[in-house]
Amino acid sequence: MTGWQRVGHSGSVPRVDANSLQFYVETLGSPDDPAVLMVNGFGSQINGFDPGLAEMIARRGRFVVRYDNRDVGLSTHLDGKPIPLDALYDALRNGSEIPAVSYTFSDMAADGMAILSAVGIERAHVVGSSMGGMIAQTM
Repeated sequence: MTGWQRVGHSGSVPRVDANSLQFYVETLGSPDDPAVLMVNGFGSQINGFDPGLAEMIARRGRFVVRYDNRDVGLSTHLDGKPIPLDALYDALRNGSEIPAVSYTFSDMAADGMAILSAVGIERAHVVGSSMGGMIAQTM
């Protein structure tokens, strides 16, 4: 097993182009092994999962792929557009009508699938934490 590898390059920050956005992506392990995509929860950056968990998965013969979701960390931020859960929470708190959002869990699931394709993976186990679990289920 080698150390974490940053994938792609765009300027000074390594990124992968997917769905007309740029995502910060790291991999660990051999790309010849079965892949595991780790999807973070709401607002959680690439290190949202305990790094020891990803390393353990890679040591057991899996190729780990993890990334920052859109609007998080070093991935594309859609400034000024409502984040789905932020908009929903605000509407529920204020008793107002639920607004239209700029993207959905289906869009975020498509991001994950596009990231897998961008790094050359056709099939993967998908693991999600919190909101990442909802994205994983949608995938």
